[in-house]
Amino acid sequence: MRELVKKVSLETMIASRRVLRSFRVLMKAYRLARLILQDGQWRRLAAVVPVLCVLVLAAAPALATEARLLMLGDSITAGFGLAPEDGLVAQLRRRLQADGIKAVLLEGGVSGDTAAGGLARLDWMLGARPSHAIVALGGNDALRGLNPAATEASLAAILDRLTAEGIPILLAGMKAPRNLGHAYAEAFDSLYPRLAARYEVVFYPFLLEGVAADPALNQPDGIHPSAAGAAIIATRLAPYVARLLALSSKPSDG
Repeated sequence: MRELVKKVSLETMIASRRVLRSFRVLMKAYRLARLILQDGQWRRLAAVVPVLCVLVLAAAPALATEARLLMLGDSITAGFGLAPEDGLVAQLRRRLQADGIKAVLLEGGVSGDTAAGGLARLDWMLGARPSHAIVALGGNDALRGLNPAATEASLAAILDRLTAEGIPILLAGMKAPRNLGHAYAEAFDSLYPRLAARYEVVFYPFLLEGVAADPALNQPDGIHPSAAGAAIIATRLAPYVARLLALSSKPSDG
């Protein structure tokens, strides 16, 4: 959790410095134009208009709204058991970069977290000012055999909060272990497509698609992906993330 705090703080500091640099450039352009107008030297103003345009364009990249993608999840998102560069978020970042997609990825994974736990820390995570969000929670709920209705209620509250903030969402589904029985698995598995339809979000049906239950792609515990498994998840997830990032975030009413 301490490392997560450091990462979010660093991302916020970098974004603040970019905005400050852009503001300084634009203020220089404003002061120059104001001096010329005060002196009544209209011809000089016409001569320096191209210079002003260059200054504004120089500031534009930093002022442009760069996508800030929060991945709110559990140990799968946190890269449990993996080196930082091998975790899901790091591999997804590289996959998006390889595809020419620019985005700042905000790590919001906490090992052992349930949907209710994600909801409890959501307001704090929103302090990082994400423009888009991936919600990848619920796996621990199923492992603990928690009531699917409670999981659905917590996820719905998360989606409500993100929607109220005008943040486009990708919901990543999970599946219950089959040893919990058919009735439980059916109740749990069905909550994700139901929420996706209700909130009209980008939907990735199963976060561990192509990786679950494959010993070659998981760590010895049989639950957490290996580095190779995380790479497959990132590759499969990337097209859905691209669809998410194509959606424009909207300012909240508050």
